Amino acid sequence: MSHIQKRANRRYRARWLDPDGRERSRTFTRKIDAERHLAAVEGAKLSGAYVNDANPVTVGEYARKWAANRPHRQTTATRVESLISKHIESTTIGDKRLSAVRASEIQAWVTDRAKVLSPTTVRLLVQTLRSVFNAAVQDRLIASSPVARLSLPRSENARIVPLTVAQVQALADAMPDRCRAMIILQAGLGLRIAELLALRLEDVDFLRRTVRVEWQLTQDGKHRVSPKTPRSRRTVPLPTLVAETLAAHISEFAPAEDGSLFTTTSGNLYRQEHFGARVFKPAAKSAGLPAGVTSHDLRHHYASVLLAAGESVVAVAERLGHENATLVLKTYGHLMPDSEDRTRRAIDTAWSTSDGPQTAQAPSR
Repeated sequence: MSHIQKRANRRYRARWLDPDGRERSRTFTRKIDAERHLAAVEGAKLSGAYVNDANPVTVGEYARKWAANRPHRQTTATRVESLISKHIESTTIGDKRLSAVRASEIQAWVTDRAKVLSPTTVRLLVQTLRSVFNAAVQDRLIASSPVARLSLPRSENARIVPLTVAQVQALADAMPDRCRAMIILQAGLGLRIAELLALRLEDVDFLRRTVRVEWQLTQDGKHRVSPKTPRSRRTVPLPTLVAETLAAHISEFAPAEDGSLFTTTSGNLYRQEHFGARVFKPAAKSAGLPAGVTSHDLRHHYASVLLAAGESVVAVAERLGHENATLVLKTYGHLMPDSEDRTRRAIDTAWSTSDGPQTAQAPSR
């Protein structure tokens, strides 16, 4: 039971048992303050809102615990681990007790991180920290989250300028022989690099002219895992150009025993980092492509070609394996052909079957 103990120095110690049965105490200079505190404690215990402000767990410690309990995919787990290690544990908030962190300190932390990270990465980092503190609230380690109403750096993504067919062809020509077909496949199927590297012979149906995307390769190149979202598992049309390129590749470089289409000279699957840094980047430079071009730009090329040909945003989203068409419209909307002429024709066609607009008659008096 809670009670108040009067101290010799005219101070009052409030004592109570927390929900786990452990005794807690706090000292006050006035008895009325001690009584009010005990009343608040008992009310919080009854409502399930009790919080132990003296819990010594730090932000960094709890962030690690939170991450360990998340059902993250391997790629996501690796990214989250890096964010926690570099931008939470090693910063000003990492060693602070969860219950001692104030909103102003979080804002200062955001401002500091914005000096070394891009706006997009800062937002991702804040999202991670917000999830950590929300979990701490649910665990009743803190009463409320200080990660709220923050001023974040403005994120302005530059408009995508897709590679042209000539640029993609130049890139393919600059690739090593056993990797040349990879460029044509990614540009002609719109695959993510992890999906391309996981592709097997059995995923390709030359008769029906389709490719089934069932797997993606982990970054270390050792395991095939399910795509990130259900929509990522999809069937995409196999254009004649891509089919012929792939057939020629298979004829020269036989698939591995498990059907893998693209392997290194030693027969191993490619690690994404190795392919990007040691194969793709030198070829892009040799082909004279703009600095910063990555394999992901081949997906942008694919989307731009479809949109220019009049494919709907919904269809392009399905081909790319996106969850919704809104993201495609937001990313590639500026690449869509000008629709002004279509608008004019639509109105003119609708009115051409009538006698034209009717002039409204003034009401008789």
